[in-house]
Amino acid sequence: MHDIKLIRECPEIFDKALEKRGESSKSSKIIALDTQRRKTIEKLEKLLAERKMLSKKFGAAEKNNDDTTISIRDDIKKMKHEIALLETSLRDIEEDLEALLLSIPNLLSDDVPIGQKETDNVEVYRWGEIKSFNFQPKEHFEVAATKNDINFEAASKVTGSRFVFLSKSVALLHRALTQYMLNTNIIESELTEFWAPVLVNEQSMLGTGQLPKFREDSYHTNDGLWLIPTAEVPLTNIGKDKIYSIEELPIRMTAATQCFRSEAGSAGKDTTGMIRQHQFEKVEMVTFCKPEFENFELERMTDCAERILKNLLIPFRKILLCSGDIGFGSKKTYDLEVWLPGQNRYREISSCSICGNFQSRRINIRYKNDRESKPQFISTLNGSGLAVGRCLVAVVENNQQEDGSVEIPEVLRPYMFNFKKIDNNGNLN
Repeated sequence: MHDIKLIRECPEIFDKALEKRGESSKSSKIIALDTQRRKTIEKLEKLLAERKMLSKKFGAAEKNNDDTTISIRDDIKKMKHEIALLETSLRDIEEDLEALLLSIPNLLSDDVPIGQKETDNVEVYRWGEIKSFNFQPKEHFEVAATKNDINFEAASKVTGSRFVFLSKSVALLHRALTQYMLNTNIIESELTEFWAPVLVNEQSMLGTGQLPKFREDSYHTNDGLWLIPTAEVPLTNIGKDKIYSIEELPIRMTAATQCFRSEAGSAGKDTTGMIRQHQFEKVEMVTFCKPEFENFELERMTDCAERILKNLLIPFRKILLCSGDIGFGSKKTYDLEVWLPGQNRYREISSCSICGNFQSRRINIRYKNDRESKPQFISTLNGSGLAVGRCLVAVVENNQQEDGSVEIPEVLRPYMFNFKKIDNNGNLN
């Protein structure tokens, strides 16, 4: 959501900021609706005051048996009709204004590079050594150690395409990754763990910006609840209508949840493998902070995600997203992309974003510097720490051996009964 006052006072700056995203000017339409709304409110308040005076006049006339009571009653009846019309008009104007504001993406930070597509993103740095295999590395679902326990065919019969069954050692590896990510976030990165619902109401989806923009990419139930696309939604909405004291900030949260996306706009993309599924698991991070610390918190959050990849010894690169590739609710985003030797390319495994007050305005999350100060909107951030299925893909592909076995990264072994390998039959070894 955007600040009407700011748009009213600086329409050129607002339109210039939208232009950076490739969006057309919106300020004139917003200001026109806002002006209409304010004039309607003014007329309504005037009529309400007049009706109040007439009601007092009617009471006095009736008490004194004045013969003007019939005339006054008729005037009140007429005024009630005018008030009802104005209230309906105001409701329509406010709905139109809200719909317009909800459809406008977040304004970008000054340091976001200008670009139109993925190739215009800026690489910040690379970490890790890409292994040189003396054989042709395979994709995760082709490696002998895992291929029998990554079952798309059975899931297709049970549910449909873009779902998967994991079993035996692969299921254990997936669970181990989730547990390791959470423990790392809690112990090393000092985040607070939450267990969160995966069904939320529509207002929660609106609050974080999934609606109305991504309605077609989301699943919803017959009773109006929505399946979350990420734990960002329930975690951020924890702050709904709250006013935090300055001593409580920053608030840094993490949660592992199942996530659901219909991927309506991804027809034909990643039709094989676990890269793009309708149901997947993700460890999410969400931060509430004072606006002046949002850049510090973005670097910190991204470091939390990087720490996991470094401990797993998975090569990755850090990317600053350009204006044409950044998310709807973000003002600045870093992507982390892991190297997948089976695909011979980097693939996204984490996005860490500053949302500023874009979400907190929608959800009404504020803080106070002291007891006497006026409440201000906090900055929210969110990021993946990490996408579990994609991390499993990276672990399998980067640790595959020529005989089809997979070495288990050392930091995961305590979560896998201290075994060191998944052999080419899928057994722990």
